[in-house]
Amino acid sequence: MDSFLQGAISTAFIIAGIFFLRYWKQTRDRLFLLFALAFGILGLNRGLLVAFSQAHEDDSYLYLIRLFAFLIIIAAIVDKNLQRNPRVKSDLIDH
Repeated sequence: MDSFLQGAISTAFIIAGIFFLRYWKQTRDRLFLLFALAFGILGLNRGLLVAFSQAHEDDSYLYLIRLFAFLIIIAAIVDKNLQRNPRVKSDLIDH
């Protein structure tokens, strides 16, 4: 049962990554591309956990893979918040 749930979680992560990839194709916003990458990595991480059934979730290399994915998400959010929007800036100057 545990392998089944891990597989379902892996599938859900990969599907979320595909949705973000689709949004990136429509908008070309780097945030969606980085989210797609991070969710793909998280899906592969769960898939590795199922594929190598002797591996445990608390193995250090699995933590490092997850850490890398979460760092990508944090970097995407920070990058998005640091981008300048010229339209908003010009609206502030006009008033």
